Amino acid sequence: MKNFQMNMSVKQLVGLFVSIVSFFLLWFAPDGALGISNLTVVEQRVIAIFCFAALMWIFESIPIWSTSVLTIVLLLLTVSDSGFKFMNAGYDPETLGVLVKHKSLMATFADPIIMLFLGGFVLAIAATRCGIDAYIAKNLLAPFGTKSHFVMLGFILSTAIFSMFMSNTATAAMMLAILAPVLRNAEGCNGAGKVGLTLAIPIAANVGGLGTPIGTPPNAIALKYLNDPDGLNLNIGFGEWMMFMVPFVFVLLAIVWFILLKMFPFEQKRLEIKIESKLVWDRNTIITCITFFVTVVLWMLDKVTGVNANTVALIPLAIFTVTGVIRKEDLKDISWDVLWLVAGGFALGVGLQETGLAKHLVESIPFGQWSPVLLIVASGLICCVVSTFISNTATAALMMPILFTIGTSMEAELAAFGGVTTLLIGIAGSASLAMALPISTPPNALAHSTGLTRQADMAKIGIIVGVIGLTLLYLLLLFLGKSLF
Repeated sequence: MKNFQMNMSVKQLVGLFVSIVSFFLLWFAPDGALGISNLTVVEQRVIAIFCFAALMWIFESIPIWSTSVLTIVLLLLTVSDSGFKFMNAGYDPETLGVLVKHKSLMATFADPIIMLFLGGFVLAIAATRCGIDAYIAKNLLAPFGTKSHFVMLGFILSTAIFSMFMSNTATAAMMLAILAPVLRNAEGCNGAGKVGLTLAIPIAANVGGLGTPIGTPPNAIALKYLNDPDGLNLNIGFGEWMMFMVPFVFVLLAIVWFILLKMFPFEQKRLEIKIESKLVWDRNTIITCITFFVTVVLWMLDKVTGVNANTVALIPLAIFTVTGVIRKEDLKDISWDVLWLVAGGFALGVGLQETGLAKHLVESIPFGQWSPVLLIVASGLICCVVSTFISNTATAALMMPILFTIGTSMEAELAAFGGVTTLLIGIAGSASLAMALPISTPPNALAHSTGLTRQADMAKIGIIVGVIGLTLLYLLLLFLGKSLF
């Protein structure tokens, strides 16, 4: 264990060294060295910061949310209109390039998508405080009886449904806690059955998160670019997203169930499920239930009411704080690290767009020679591979702004295949379907930490589900995406 920790420390130090050296090499690279003609000083600085952030996210030399905050600060100090004056002295405007508005960078901390996640986190905290989550899980699992294969199906569907509205990490932790006594009390439960049940939870959490815009950060990042009033302004609603993605999720989960039963068969026929629910129907519970119901309904009917999902997300925050369901000490349980991680990705997107670097990159790379289908599928595969090794949120945050610019520059060619919508939703799905390793997603790490799964088993099922999920997702997007979004 000590050697492992030492190796990790060495790896992190090496990663930090590589990240810093790469940053300075790119920052001070001579004209033309990067292969992009007429690159401005500001654009070159953004490239250096972008690569530094990517490497820091990959090596995790510091927490990934810390890298995001550092990225925003670097952008503010070096490429914004509120940066150090001495850094821009001596350059004529054409050589220097366009500076980013500092307000645009700072606004990423309060982007509407950040508010959407904030509302989702608050709902999850309130539900956990009142014991509603365990109560719902108990009632969701009850109809599946005690037959082993149906118990697995119950865990898969329950986990996926929770993951649509709660953090997939919190969902996986809760469902693994519920699973523990089931496995402990299941006499004769063989190793394969235990492994299958344990793996079912992270897979269902990862897949289930695709069902709603708040299910996982890559979904919300895609919607940011698709619904931006100053961009595509497609106004894709919460309900529209669910109409397309929820059927996909349940079809994929049915396939997952079948595969798990074949790969990890049960020997025992029955499993008893015992869930201790501490739900008390007091004032706070009633307020939470009503607020949860109203919020979800308003999310699904955003096109009817005219109130977008980001605004609706603030309703539970207002109600819970006013009524005392959420107190100031509860705010520490909000996943601020996720919010800051997402904000850092948005800031990189702002830097790429406002400096003109994204457009410059597109003009320098011959994407026009690629077929639209190749661009869509290749970007998804690249995203899935990268997301296997680093945070899916970080991967989406890195790729979305570049692919958004590429997509808009090829809008006519992509139109027959669903346009930029297909491109970005494909990236969101690809990021979430990367689940081959314990480090790929937090639910995977939680399941691996139980000691009931081997990395080889997780890799095998993760690759199979990833390949099937990507194939199914892109077939749906290419043939139905244009008519549904």
